[in-house]
Amino acid sequence: QISQQFTDPKPQFKEKYFPQIMDHFNFNSMGNGTYEQRYLITDEYWKKGSGPIFFYTGNEGDIWEFALNSGFITELAAQQRALVIFAEHRYYGKSLPFGQDSFNIPEVGLLTVEQALADYAIMITELKQQLGASACPVIVFGGSYGGMLSVYMRLRYPNIVAGALAASAPILSTAGMGESKQFFQDVTSDFENYAPECRDAVRGAFQRLQDLAQIEGKVSFSLCKTPSSYKDIHQLNGLLRNAFTLMAMLDYPYSTHFMGSMPANPVKVACDTMLGGADLLHALKDTAGIVYNSTGDLTCFDLYTLYVECADPTGCGLGFNSLAWDYQACTEIEMCYESNNVSDMFPLMPFTEKQREQYCSKRWGVIPRPGWLKTQFWGDALSTASNIIFSNGDLDPWANGGVRSELEVDRLIGMAD
Repeated sequence: QISQQFTDPKPQFKEKYFPQIMDHFNFNSMGNGTYEQRYLITDEYWKKGSGPIFFYTGNEGDIWEFALNSGFITELAAQQRALVIFAEHRYYGKSLPFGQDSFNIPEVGLLTVEQALADYAIMITELKQQLGASACPVIVFGGSYGGMLSVYMRLRYPNIVAGALAASAPILSTAGMGESKQFFQDVTSDFENYAPECRDAVRGAFQRLQDLAQIEGKVSFSLCKTPSSYKDIHQLNGLLRNAFTLMAMLDYPYSTHFMGSMPANPVKVACDTMLGGADLLHALKDTAGIVYNSTGDLTCFDLYTLYVECADPTGCGLGFNSLAWDYQACTEIEMCYESNNVSDMFPLMPFTEKQREQYCSKRWGVIPRPGWLKTQFWGDALSTASNIIFSNGDLDPWANGGVRSELEVDRLIGMAD
């Protein structure tokens, strides 16, 4: 139980930069060249020299976004008298190895999971020396892709990391394990669990949209430009599916500005909107506006600026961070998720390994290597791993892509006997 004096701490993070090796695995490519990797640090709770170090393995975004939306870590730090560090992932936020040229080819090639983990290992090791913390155990924390990185840190660098808390870490589905229909089926379940008729209304609205699309020029939908091709309709379907995906992922009981502005209980708000109007298409437009027009300032939806299709069907976001995640989804992170309009409420939108390969070859000049992440980071063969906590929320559509039950070690114990 956290004592009253430590309730809801508001840490004062200091923003700093760490001279990080650009290429940890090739001594010829960049020599010992470095880039400035951003990190945030607070020692206000720390029992200097002996308290633990809580290290957040930054993921696909600006590190301030994660630091300001991860209060559990600082609450726990106040209780455990821990030093807190939030490290920014290379190629995200301000940690750009080649500045504005970071997303050119071949400069983007140093964006890998392995390089990011090595960044964190080097940072932890050197900061411990600088801070007189050589005896302090390190616990890594992360959420979503950051949770995956926390798991991988414990697997790859157990000499540096004593334990990991991985929240909503889809280490199985992103390694190509599981069914391609699972994610959007779970998004649908969130809305269905609020009200089955909500799912039916969404499915009916998409069908109505599809019917109108067969009649040229009949789909206006408050769009800045009337769709005039199959590509435009596909883009519209993707934009709308992405809105429901974001509301499912951010279905918190409080409003948030994490990954955009979202009201409290957005799934409830969306369903009430879908079921509250007489016209399904008008209701669908208003529901999309919860995500894309939270301020009410937009007079129309621009299909190609509000949503960018990429190698991650669940959405890459916008800006430089979206470029980085698109590249990762084209290389190591496997996300061939698709909607089928049978097990989910969305239009049929396949995304096969072949489609991924074609897109990634054209966009980044790379060919994905299915199975590499499973080979490199164990997949579900984690029975020899230790000190990893997997936490998942029942409403989270990523939950079934991760570890949902305790790992069995009896098999290995029996072999040892």
